[in-house]
Amino acid sequence: MGSLLNRSLMTSIAVFLWSEIAGGADTLGWIEKIQIEPWGVEVKAKLDTGALTSSLDAKDIQRFEREGEKWVRFTVNLRDEDSGKRVSERIERPLYRKFIAKGAGGRVRRPVVLMKVCIGERLFQDQFSLRDRDDMLYPVLLGRRTIQHLGKVDVTRTFLHEPACDDDSPVVKAYELEDDADIGLD
Repeated sequence: MGSLLNRSLMTSIAVFLWSEIAGGADTLGWIEKIQIEPWGVEVKAKLDTGALTSSLDAKDIQRFEREGEKWVRFTVNLRDEDSGKRVSERIERPLYRKFIAKGAGGRVRRPVVLMKVCIGERLFQDQFSLRDRDDMLYPVLLGRRTIQHLGKVDVTRTFLHEPACDDDSPVVKAYELEDDADIGLD
């Protein structure tokens, strides 16, 4: 009887520890539903540990100046995963920085702006490079700069959290947090 109880207790402890390691509250799947703020558009985002900077699907990207500052105007045209409706917004943001993407096709310059996204119950403002992602499966890619503040990524699971931010959700300005030296540089 005691041996069976010990075995049962050990199994329970092992299951608990494994669930904490593999799927605790701060664990996200490699694909998650997020909301793009301020519109609350729910989209699928790929958590990509191979990318440093997050990326947002943007069309008709135009750079301009406003009161001596560099700005970017772009259109976001997304399908809301919750309602299925297409949401199109023309957005203007200050240019945060320039990004140079290096790949097999050479170097491409992209503007980077600050955007807010709701992931689970957390609202983050972070850097997003703008590019036409029509040829990609996911309109939003979250890179290591953002992921480092979210928690662990379980590459075997998807959709572990539903976006649940509200007007009282504090905004974490991830771009102002101290960067983790292990994430690499552009």
